[in-house]
Amino acid sequence: MKIRDRLIIAFFIMTVLPMGIMACVFYANMNHELDADPNPAVSMGYVLFSLFIILVFTAIVLVGWIYMGMVNPLKDLRNATKIIKEGELDFKVKGASGDEIGLLRDDFDKMRQRLLQNELEKEKKDIEHRKIIRNISHDLKTPITSIKGYVEGILDNVADTPEKRQRYLAIIYKKAVEMDSLIDELSLYSQLDTNDIVYDIKEISVRGYFDDCAEDQVLDLGERGVTFRYENFCRPGTMMLVDPEKLKRVVDNIISNSLKYIGKNPGFIRITVEETRDGYIQIEIEDHGQGISKEDIPYIFDRFFRTDESRSTSTGGSGIGLSIVKKIIEDMGGRVWATSELGRGTTMFIMLKKPEYEDAGNAAEETEDTNGQDSDS
Repeated sequence: MKIRDRLIIAFFIMTVLPMGIMACVFYANMNHELDADPNPAVSMGYVLFSLFIILVFTAIVLVGWIYMGMVNPLKDLRNATKIIKEGELDFKVKGASGDEIGLLRDDFDKMRQRLLQNELEKEKKDIEHRKIIRNISHDLKTPITSIKGYVEGILDNVADTPEKRQRYLAIIYKKAVEMDSLIDELSLYSQLDTNDIVYDIKEISVRGYFDDCAEDQVLDLGERGVTFRYENFCRPGTMMLVDPEKLKRVVDNIISNSLKYIGKNPGFIRITVEETRDGYIQIEIEDHGQGISKEDIPYIFDRFFRTDESRSTSTGGSGIGLSIVKKIIEDMGGRVWATSELGRGTTMFIMLKKPEYEDAGNAAEETEDTNGQDSDS
C-alpha cells in the first residue's frame, strides 16, 4: 500500500473512529441521564475518560500499523547496505510491497544486480587480460629464444661461412618481424578494446582496392609455396565504404590465420569479391586447410579462443586475430562469419557496405531493365 493511502486511512482513523465512538458514548450517557438523572460532573468525567482511552487506543493502532509498514522495510534496506559494504553482492534484498518504500527497495535491488554484473564483467576482463599477457609472453618468448640462439651461433663462430651467416641473419630478421607483428596486433587490440581507435571511412573502388591487395598477396604467398586465386565479379566503378588501412588488417589477419592451419594439405587460398542485391560487397576468403569443427565455429571470433591449444602453441598467435577482424568489420557497418569442414578447409565471409547513392542507382537500373523486358514481351 502506498504511503499516501496509509496517510489517508490514518486520517480517517484519527477523526472518524474517535468521533463515532464518542457519539456512541454520548448517546449512551444521554439515555442514562434521562433514566437516572446523574451528577453532571460525573458524566463529564466519564466522557473525558472515554475520550482519552479512545485516543490512546487509536494512537497505538496507528503507530503499530505505520511501524510495520514502513520501519521494517527500511530495516531490510539497511541490512542490505551492510551486506554490500562487506563486499557481498550475490543475494536478494528482502521484503515485498507496492508502496514507495517497496519501489525504493526494487531500485536498490536493481542497483545491486548492476553492481554484481559489473563485478562479474570486471573479473571476466581481468581473466582475459591475464590470458593475453600469458599468450603474448609465450609467443614473444619463442622468437626471442630463437634469435638468441642464432646470435650466439654467430658470436661463437658457428656460422663460419658467409652463406651460413646470411642464413642466420635472415632467420633473425624473420623472427624480429614476427615479434613486431605480434606487438602491433596487441596495440591494435588495446585500442579496439577501449574504443580509442579512429576510423577513416571513405569511398574507394572495390576493383582497385582488391586488385592491389591481391597483387601483394601473390608475391607473399608465392614465396611460401601457396597457390593463390583471385576473382572479382564487381562492375567497374563499384564503390564501398571502408577504412582502407583497417580492411587491409582484416584481410592480412584472415590469411595469416589460414597459413597457420594449412597443415599437410596443399597450400591454397582464394579471394572472391562480388556484389549482393541488398547493398553489400561480399568477400570470400577460402583456404584448403585443416578446417574447423562445427562445435568450434560459433566461438572462433571470441577473444583468445584457439581451436587447438597445443597446436596453437606451436604455430604461434595470441588468439585475438579473428576477434580484431570481427570488431573492425562491425565498426565499419559490416558483418563477418565463417563456414568450415574438418579436412576440407575454411571460408570466411565478409559483408561491406556500399554508398547509399549507388544502391539507389542500382535500383533504378534494375527498374529500367524490368521495364525493358516488359516492353519486349
